[in-house]
Amino acid sequence: MSSISRISTAFAAFSMAALASVSSAEAGDNVFFSKAGGNWKGPGEIVAGKYKGTKFNCDLKGEPNPAGQAGLVLDGTCRVGIFNQPMKATIARAGNTYKGTFLDGADGKGLDIISGNVSGNKVIVGLNRKNLTGAMIARMKGADILNVTISIKVEDTYVPVIGMTLNRNLEDVAAANQ
Repeated sequence: MSSISRISTAFAAFSMAALASVSSAEAGDNVFFSKAGGNWKGPGEIVAGKYKGTKFNCDLKGEPNPAGQAGLVLDGTCRVGIFNQPMKATIARAGNTYKGTFLDGADGKGLDIISGNVSGNKVIVGLNRKNLTGAMIARMKGADILNVTISIKVEDTYVPVIGMTLNRNLEDVAAANQ
């Protein structure tokens, strides 16, 4: 076998393995995002910074990414006292990572999702807004609890700033099953 044939065969094998790996990863990611879909309610708290101690409640709905890629659109509101704030996050697979926005993205009043990885029952995404970088970890605990932690990078350490525990809205599940 010539060197060119061996290189071509090795490249083809590598390419097929890489595609199978991405397809397998995407299938696993779709499992996570389908579990994270539905209606969620629950409390959260700002645990660091200027507004430390501020408590809020969110009512969110997760739906599959409309483009058909692995991902999720989470839309709804969070309430502090009598004030409601619209909340929306869109995350979609982009090659072997994830991209998306929180609110209207870093060009507006929100954040950009610049990277991401799904591993079993959790997703970790990288966040960016101008000079601010951070991460969000969303972890499913069973079928009906979603814990979310948002951290910002301070020097070489990630500091948690927001924590939420969302519960699946079982009233909506019961109504859908009737």
